Amino acid sequence: MATSTTKSDSHEHGSDLSSDSISLFKRPTAKTGLLSWLTTVDHKRIGLLYGASALFFLLVGGFEALLIRAQLMVPNNDVLSADVYNQMFTMHGTTMIFLAVMPMSAAFFNFMVPLMIGARDVAFPRMNAFSFWVFLAGALIINASWVLPDANGLTVDAPNIGWFGYANLTSSTYSPGLGTDFWILGLQILGLASIMASLNFIVTIINMRAPGMTMMRLPVFVWMTLVTSFLLILAFPAIAIALAELMMDRMVGTNFFEVAKGGQPILWQHLFWVFGHPEVYILILPAMGIISEVLPTFSRKPLFGYPIIVFSGAVIGFLGFAVWSHHMFTTGLGKLATAAFAMTTMAIAVPTGVKIFNWIGTLWGGKLLMRTPMLYALGFIWMFMMGGFTGVMHSAAPADAQQQDSYFVVAHFHYVLIGGSLFALFAGIYYWLPKITGRIASERIGKLGFWTIFSGFNIAFFPMHFLGLNGMPRRIYTYADNLDWNRWNFVSSIGAFLLGIGAAILVIHVLYTVFKGEKAGDDPWHGRTLEWSISSPPPEYNFAAIPMVRARDVHWHDKHTDTPPPVNPASAGERDHGVHMPDQSWYPFFAAMGLCIGGFGVIYTSAFGWAAGTVALIGAGILLISAYLWALEGPAGYHLHPEEEEGK
Repeated sequence: MATSTTKSDSHEHGSDLSSDSISLFKRPTAKTGLLSWLTTVDHKRIGLLYGASALFFLLVGGFEALLIRAQLMVPNNDVLSADVYNQMFTMHGTTMIFLAVMPMSAAFFNFMVPLMIGARDVAFPRMNAFSFWVFLAGALIINASWVLPDANGLTVDAPNIGWFGYANLTSSTYSPGLGTDFWILGLQILGLASIMASLNFIVTIINMRAPGMTMMRLPVFVWMTLVTSFLLILAFPAIAIALAELMMDRMVGTNFFEVAKGGQPILWQHLFWVFGHPEVYILILPAMGIISEVLPTFSRKPLFGYPIIVFSGAVIGFLGFAVWSHHMFTTGLGKLATAAFAMTTMAIAVPTGVKIFNWIGTLWGGKLLMRTPMLYALGFIWMFMMGGFTGVMHSAAPADAQQQDSYFVVAHFHYVLIGGSLFALFAGIYYWLPKITGRIASERIGKLGFWTIFSGFNIAFFPMHFLGLNGMPRRIYTYADNLDWNRWNFVSSIGAFLLGIGAAILVIHVLYTVFKGEKAGDDPWHGRTLEWSISSPPPEYNFAAIPMVRARDVHWHDKHTDTPPPVNPASAGERDHGVHMPDQSWYPFFAAMGLCIGGFGVIYTSAFGWAAGTVALIGAGILLISAYLWALEGPAGYHLHPEEEEGK
């Protein structure tokens, strides 16, 4: 089914809303090819761009992890030097958190949220496109340090400071190369992208819900998107301030973190973890939302305790800002602070446990369909519980003092962030792939990938508990052969390579399904929510008529109710003048390009002086001119007539 029209078509089908706007270029109208992707403002295409980027960086981060495990496979190994190991260690953590898991969540936010609330797009389509291109600019800057020369003409100067960037490791004294500057500026740009996207989703969810879609009828995934968006807006300023101070320390000689000049390195830890622990829930709340959509569908019963799950998600978001200092129990903050943060850390386990009991209640008595998405959802519950149990152990300061900076902590957060976030995101990929592509994945290959990933993950990370309890510290690049760490490191590395094989199977399987998979139909899972009520893949306009929502599980309600769903009165007017769609635009892409160019200029200013400064000014000029012309575009758009499109 064709779902697009050209600009000339819009003159025939309805008024052209862009006639009174100003544009430096003729408005792009390409619906296929590279040009259409560079200028798109369609939330579905932007979701696909986020998803493709996330899968790519998942493979990049996974490859970096395999190099780390190859180095630690046997004692006294020399696969990587100490400096290159630190670079891999830093880039692996940064890539997996900021460039893989977060954009994979953003892919689902972009593609699914408007469909699930009955909207035709997000509130600000061009800003949505801009946020993706800004994300890509930040990702490019962070990874460019692998190939671009530093001040001495060397080509490998990736950051080697750890993904947490603790002072004084990040000072010019201990990290004189430009790799740290790439890391600082790249993260700042990524934060800008996240804040813009979050504002967009908040406005979209609050203001663009279909008639009858009350807040307590929202799908849980939409609720978790809303909570996550607020977390991003409130948490990212802390890391933005810390990164700005660090940049000034390195570039203009301030002394926020420089001990020799009176700075305080512990200030970085506070600012980083004020962001860093809400970041854990920024990663896990979307995963919990996905699980709350998958389990009811494959249990064939409504979600048990919907209001409690929604409320517990909001409580988790609130308490996430009250637990950051449990990362700092060994820094000597004092008994009062330690006791307070120990109690809040224990308290945050309560709403998390409530969610798990609600998910078990959903499964109890259901007609379970053990399809691939369901397997990943069940795997999430088990893996996240494992990470949660060790998390409660860390809330006790005496236990944490023993486990701090050991491989026990490495096992803990991988069970939370891979066993938790990634398992749920993989469930979401297989669950929504038929809706996104119109094709359904092979169950046989999907289950093969699941069991490979599940087995490899547990073989890789469960032995790290033993290594940590046996005294193996984090962040070491080699070890002697008489420390009794040989066996479990070897087993862990074997598991990591098995996990890598499973991830490769998943990515290849998804790509094969996109192009060659079996046709899925519009509702292959007998889904509950609005996205399953339209064609697969969705048309450009999403809904021919904005739906009227009568119940929480609206699609189940409409399918099993004798009375047909009511017709939205607003659709009568749309039959006359058509559905308004926003125009494509060059300016989000150009503005992000200017930001990227300016960023590289800023990084090289200390090394190449006025020449790099000129590049920075050129980038700033491109950004400002693009933003100005963007503002002059006006309420651009064209009209589609769904009934004519469906007849093509």
